[in-house]
Amino acid sequence: MLCREIIQVIEATYPPDAALDFDNVGLLAGRAEKEVNRIYLALDATEHVIESAERAGADMLITHHPLIFTPLKHITDEDFIGRRIVRLIQSDIPYYAMHTNYDVLGMADLAGNILDIRDARVLDVTTADGEQEQGIGRIGNLEKPMTLSECCVHVKHKLKLGSLKVFGDMDRTVYRIAVSPGSGKTAIPAAIEKGADVLVTGDIGHHEGLDAVAQGLAVIDAGHYGTEYIFMDDMKRFLSDKLPGIEVETAPVIHPFQVIP
Repeated sequence: MLCREIIQVIEATYPPDAALDFDNVGLLAGRAEKEVNRIYLALDATEHVIESAERAGADMLITHHPLIFTPLKHITDEDFIGRRIVRLIQSDIPYYAMHTNYDVLGMADLAGNILDIRDARVLDVTTADGEQEQGIGRIGNLEKPMTLSECCVHVKHKLKLGSLKVFGDMDRTVYRIAVSPGSGKTAIPAAIEKGADVLVTGDIGHHEGLDAVAQGLAVIDAGHYGTEYIFMDDMKRFLSDKLPGIEVETAPVIHPFQVIP
C-alpha cells in the first residue's frame, strides 16, 4: 500500500484541519509514493526511535509530536533535528505526524475513557458545529467522590504510572475531574470555569500549580509523556483495523526521565 493511501485512511478520521493553528501535522518528510508494508508508531521522533524503526524494517514512521515544529532554514547533519530528517530520508522512511488533530478527535475521548470519567464533555472547545463541540480534554465526574489522595492512586493505576506530582490538599474530597493530556497549563482556566475539583495533565510548573490551588483547583501532574503515550496503542488498534494487510509496531513505553526517591 502506498504511503499516500495510508495517509488518506488516517485523515478520513483525523483530518489535518482539526489541528490547532500553531501546529504542524501531516507528511513532514519522505516520499508519498513509497510502498509501505510496516508502520512504526512512537510519541516522538527521537534518534533512538528512528534507529528502532530502521531495525524493525519499517517503511513509515508515525508519531504524535511533530519533529518539525518551527520553520527550518536548512536541513543538514549539523544539528540534531536536521540529522534525524536526513536519516529518515536516507532510510527512505516517510515520516508523518498527527498532533492536535489527534488530540481533538482521539486523545481527549481516549483519556476520558481510561480515567473512567462519567458524563464527559469537552474541556476546552476549539470548534463547534451546532450542538457538536470538539476540542482539547474532557471534564466530567468520577464514579464516586474520593479524596485527592485516592484520586492520585486511581490516576496512577489507570495510566500505569510509577509517580505523580500533586498540587492540593490530599485530604480534600474531589468528584468533578478534568483531563488535558500533554502540556496542560492553558487548560487550568477552563477547568476552573467548568467547576472541576481536580485537573489531570502534564508540564505544570511551580507557579501554575500554586495559582490553580489558590483558585480552588487541585492539579495532578501525571507528566506529558505519562498522559500521552496512550496514543501508540490506540493508533495501533486503529491502523490494524483499517489496514489489515499492514504490520504495525509500537515503540516500547519508556518515560523520558527518571524520578529518584
